[in-house]
Amino acid sequence: MDLSVASASFLAAAVRNRQIGCLELLDYFLARVERLDGAVNAVVVRDFDRARDRARALDNGPITGKLHGVPMTLKESFNVAGLPTSWGVPENHGKIATSNALAVDRLMQAGAVVFGKTNIPRMLGEWQSFNANYGRTNNPWNLDTTPGGSSGGGAAAIAAGFCGLEAGSDIGGSIRQPAHACGIFGHKPTHGLLPLYGHALAENASTTDISCIGPLARSAEDLGLALDVMAGPDAVETALQFQLPPPRTAGLRGLRVAVWADQPGQSTDPAITTALLGLANMLEREGAIVDRTARPAIDVDAAYNTSLRLLAAALSGRATEADRVVTRARSKELGPDDKTANSVLFGAVDMTHAEWLGLNEQRHRMRRTWGAFFHDWDVLLCPALGAPTWGHMNEGEVWRRRLVVNGQDISYNDLLFWPLLTGVMHLPASVAPLGQTTSGLPFGVQIAGPLFGDRTTIAVAALLERAWRGFTPPPGFA
Repeated sequence: MDLSVASASFLAAAVRNRQIGCLELLDYFLARVERLDGAVNAVVVRDFDRARDRARALDNGPITGKLHGVPMTLKESFNVAGLPTSWGVPENHGKIATSNALAVDRLMQAGAVVFGKTNIPRMLGEWQSFNANYGRTNNPWNLDTTPGGSSGGGAAAIAAGFCGLEAGSDIGGSIRQPAHACGIFGHKPTHGLLPLYGHALAENASTTDISCIGPLARSAEDLGLALDVMAGPDAVETALQFQLPPPRTAGLRGLRVAVWADQPGQSTDPAITTALLGLANMLEREGAIVDRTARPAIDVDAAYNTSLRLLAAALSGRATEADRVVTRARSKELGPDDKTANSVLFGAVDMTHAEWLGLNEQRHRMRRTWGAFFHDWDVLLCPALGAPTWGHMNEGEVWRRRLVVNGQDISYNDLLFWPLLTGVMHLPASVAPLGQTTSGLPFGVQIAGPLFGDRTTIAVAALLERAWRGFTPPPGFA
């Protein structure tokens, strides 16, 4: 089998069965990075020498865990001792981490060989991966387009066959959108399931609301493998352990599927909607119970407004007073008649704690409504984002950018609807390949499930991988 398209599970089994050595496997991927990454610019921090030392040590020792010998990369925002963590901010370009993020320790304890870190946007702040420190990452499907963000470098690395596995993060779609844009698999877990400690510029002990870390991979099986390795509370804080419920289904027959293919007022590319409805038809043919109109009993517009304001509050922890001054000016510039997501986000700049508590109460009431919805339905299928990938837009301020989606000229940040729909509710969501545009660009389906229903969304991703569409390598990278 071509190792560049192999799953991490396959690679781990090959090492475990002595079909290939850890160093030999690592050198295969390092050679691909050195040969092909010049055009992509995905692996922007390289730690090849230490990775080779680790691979040699693993070759000379016992099998250490589920990822023994699997070469992998990490999003630049994870701390790795001895490597820079800048979040794409020039002032932090030379900042070297002195310890590993907790999730990184867990991956390495499971035998993973981390050889580099992948590109991001500045402060993980958008759906492209460009910053002044490392430049621009290109989508291997079309180098003139973005691989997404903020885990775009990692998604590009997986699609191009540069590594076996990637760890990313997500607050407004930053795992799900790059997986969608690069034709791979990704999983945003239930909030709090995977520890965030060490995924920060500062040594924060607290967890940012909505923010999650999670895997990107070439197979759904790998999402579950990585989840098993990384999940669970920080042992420094508690001896509590999570035992996730098993998947609700082992097959498509009898699977209860709600399909939310589009939403009035939220522009969604017709190729995505058409493919999602085609997937619904296939599921029915295979014996699934499918409803194309089932929705949680919420006011969708009000829920979106609440979600935007909660996202703004979560991101405010990264903001300085100077940032807030700029945001107030932006809000004033837009004016009271502006109805874009930008207006809601900027208008939340001076939110009080009492206001946040009210929004959080609204969120938890909606979470109960979502919980009732998932008593009737095993999963919800919806777009990962309203548009496939697009051409690079790296000039000027992010909030001023615009895209044409389904014939409508929209504000860039108005694409937040589909990622926030479930993300702010803390629900798990997996992304699997759904289809391609007429120009050959991939896009994905978001598979959302109940709180702590991570194994169900991943299991459904695996079913779709077999029955609908799996990973295919981009031309020129096979």
